[in-house]
Amino acid sequence: MKLLVTGGAGFIGSAVVRLAVARGHQVVNLDAMTYAACAANVASVAGSGLYAFEKADIRDRAALERIFAAHRPDAVMHLAAESHVDRSIDGPGDFIETNITGTYNMLEAARVYWTASGKPEGFRFHHISTDEVFGSLGAEGQFTEATPYDPRSPYSASKAASDHLVRAWHETYGLPVVLTNCSNNYGPYHFPEKLIPVVILNALHGREIPVYGKGENIRDWLYVEDHAEALLLVLEKGALGRSYNIGGENERRNIDLVRMICALLDEMQPKAGSYAEQIAFVTDRPGHDARYAIDPSRIREELGWRPSVTVEEGLRRTVRWYLDNEAWWRPLLERAELGQRLGAGDGAVKP
Repeated sequence: MKLLVTGGAGFIGSAVVRLAVARGHQVVNLDAMTYAACAANVASVAGSGLYAFEKADIRDRAALERIFAAHRPDAVMHLAAESHVDRSIDGPGDFIETNITGTYNMLEAARVYWTASGKPEGFRFHHISTDEVFGSLGAEGQFTEATPYDPRSPYSASKAASDHLVRAWHETYGLPVVLTNCSNNYGPYHFPEKLIPVVILNALHGREIPVYGKGENIRDWLYVEDHAEALLLVLEKGALGRSYNIGGENERRNIDLVRMICALLDEMQPKAGSYAEQIAFVTDRPGHDARYAIDPSRIREELGWRPSVTVEEGLRRTVRWYLDNEAWWRPLLERAELGQRLGAGDGAVKP
């Protein structure tokens, strides 16, 4: 099968690309190579005859049509998106343009290509989204595929809009789509401004380890390679028009997660004292959702998938990877704005 993967040089996208090539699929990686993309993420497959790269922006409709015509994919896996909540607070415009207009362009380019190809039955458009579209949970309950949408940030609102567009193109035009909404991902190649890499790298550099509020916000943590497995499974076997929630079944408070990482660093890279002494509680971000939790029973019961990596094992693998791969993260830390406070709520980047 030939896959067109958007955002394939990003964190989750590159995990999908690496796994798909390993399984013998042809992969066309379409990526605009913005700040969050990294060519090193796909270096292990870049020399494969199964891999091709197209530098293009999903906001460029003409480029999309050219790529569809040139490569003639059997399926699309649409991961390209602006995804950092804090950045969406400081600059929502990029999120509207990429996540909404970009998804519209992808849908239209795919629809034109699919129609011109005679509407092959095997074609699929897989839209990858987030559990943040469902809003915030209290102490009990989990998000299901039937949970009403209730986005709370510019990021989650833009992803909610993109989900609705995908469903509309299925209902109106018959475009064969599947959708997935995932919980928080982590693992190797995670961009350094996200929580877990921030904790690891700030700890190693002797800096404060920032924790929003009291650290009581709860997330369900999904190891990225587990997620890639689930995404390919949904693409191949998911029911058309259906959505699947993908969760890690690993809920943790942020402060507990941070302390787990510090304990692993104490073990793997010991220093005088504990890394936990660097933890600093900082002003919370605006509209910070209290808790996310995924009910993955649909994908488990219909497709036989469940996560294989516990958060304890996944964090151990992740910390080890960052300790062993300074050559990957060092250049990224030197990029503008990394290490600065984002999402303070007044439209300005805070140091």
